[in-house]
Amino acid sequence: MHNIQPVETASRDRVGAIVGVVLITLSMSSAAQTPSAVLAPTGTLRAIYLGTNPVHGRTDPRTGAATGPVPDLVQELARTLKVPYAITPAPDAAGVIAALTGGKADIGFLAYDASRAREVDFGAPFIVMFNSYVVRADSSIRQSADVDRAGVTVGAVKGQTQELFVSSHLKSAKIQLFPTMPPQAEVEKLLTGGEVDAFAVNRQRALDAEAASGGRLRALADSFLAVNQAFVVPKGDRAKLPIIERFVSDARTSGFIKAAIDRAKLTGVDVAR
Repeated sequence: MHNIQPVETASRDRVGAIVGVVLITLSMSSAAQTPSAVLAPTGTLRAIYLGTNPVHGRTDPRTGAATGPVPDLVQELARTLKVPYAITPAPDAAGVIAALTGGKADIGFLAYDASRAREVDFGAPFIVMFNSYVVRADSSIRQSADVDRAGVTVGAVKGQTQELFVSSHLKSAKIQLFPTMPPQAEVEKLLTGGEVDAFAVNRQRALDAEAASGGRLRALADSFLAVNQAFVVPKGDRAKLPIIERFVSDARTSGFIKAAIDRAKLTGVDVAR
């Protein structure tokens, strides 16, 4: 008579080993899907933002420290994930997109535009940004509707939200493009010298220009465009979006975003809905 007990024991051992491997695999898979692993796969939350946009944040020229709504949000998100963070300024939207597509950043921040949505995936909006024209103080242009007429030259920075709008919506005015945002003194010279009649910028920048000009420039009182500033992630990396949506929803409900706007003393922005 054959003794089959050792075979049964061996079979049970093999089944137990297989089950153990499956459980370990499932455990590893579950761990890989934690919010921190999804948003910060390197162990550090790497963020890229528009360093030239005061609505995102401002960089202290002496210390290099970034302050404002975006740095506040990145810091708070990293805290909830329990990971360190690194935040890097980009000179323009193309720089934000390049950092994301090149794997150098995990999350970014941009104003929504359909052309950009072909290159990155947009997530939850956190701030709505208003945009205004800045003109000479004595200009006959009193409101945004006065800008689109023959003989008016509008300055705008190529690729920025304002340029995308004026280039596609203004029919009679001439658009003069600039590769980067000129310094305040140059904007004032362009306007007071008559090279451009209006400069399209976000409302915060328009008000900053008016205040710094000593009465020589004027920000139009109305907004020609309201646009959401939103989280962005690399194209196709949509697993990040639900996590970001929950975070932004909590930050909106708790008053965190409003407090960040107030701390930065921003004008011409509001909490996105």
